[in-house]
Amino acid sequence: MEEPIREIVARHGRLTRAISEVAGGDDLYSLGLTSHAAVNVMLAIEDRFAIEFPDSDMSKNTFGTLDSIVATVRRLGG
Repeated sequence: MEEPIREIVARHGRLTRAISEVAGGDDLYSLGLTSHAAVNVMLAIEDRFAIEFPDSDMSKNTFGTLDSIVATVRRLGG
């Protein structure tokens, strides 16, 4: 599950570092992720995993790290 999420973040996150250099706990916002890019990441993840993020998960904390994104997708059944 982590690899497809990495690919999505690489494609839509507009990070300043190659995704291969990003550790699971790195702050994606400090690496260039914006709120607009986070929405694009969220939409791509919803499509890929056939899930829907509830309003309570649409936060900077959810999309702040790869680890938090993966944990949320797992919890939502993706």
